[in-house]
Amino acid sequence: MARQATTDENPGRLKQIRLAYTMTKRVDPKIGLITAGIGIGTFAVLLVIGFVLGHPIYLGILGFVLGVLGAVIIFGRRAERAAFGQMEGQPGAAAAVLNNIKRGWVITPVVAATRQQDAIHRAVGRPGIVLVAEGNVNRLRPMLAEEKRKMNRMIGNVPVIDIIVGDGEGQVPLKKLHMHLTKMPRTIPAAQVTQINDRLRAMGDMMSNAPIPKGPLPKGARMPKGR
Repeated sequence: MARQATTDENPGRLKQIRLAYTMTKRVDPKIGLITAGIGIGTFAVLLVIGFVLGHPIYLGILGFVLGVLGAVIIFGRRAERAAFGQMEGQPGAAAAVLNNIKRGWVITPVVAATRQQDAIHRAVGRPGIVLVAEGNVNRLRPMLAEEKRKMNRMIGNVPVIDIIVGDGEGQVPLKKLHMHLTKMPRTIPAAQVTQINDRLRAMGDMMSNAPIPKGPLPKGARMPKGR
């Protein structure tokens, strides 16, 4: 059973790597030469150093391991950049980038949106509350202002930063969004990040469970009380 599971799993991983390479090569035709150059170059340099120092086997093995590691890292970064390049301009692209941020952030996609698919996503981390907007700039600016007012009312003295994804002046390109967030200065302690998320979640649940009528109230009617 274990052998069969391993055999079934490996073709899936190899297929994913092959698909990632094929997709990246369309956008970045030199990806094969670059990754091979990094791997072979690292191995060759350490092997030469090994012969000079009298330890070619040890440094040759080390060079092989570091060469493979370097090639994998470079391939991953260039593949990610190629994927972001293909997503650029599509609705939900910023949310896809945000969801790839693994550590230190809690991501809530689409906290506000329009029918034209303009959207604001929320990321909470050590820098504070970051509102990431994508879509038409003219529609996004009033949406961001309203969302910032809401955050300030709900959370108080926590930095609320807004980002518009795009290539215009003062905007952050999609391919640089991940790095832009991870390089932002950390202004609040990690414990406070948890508190902020808990409060935002609780406030969101209260709003979604509030007994708000679907139409206008008739004269003299009262709002129903919550249970």
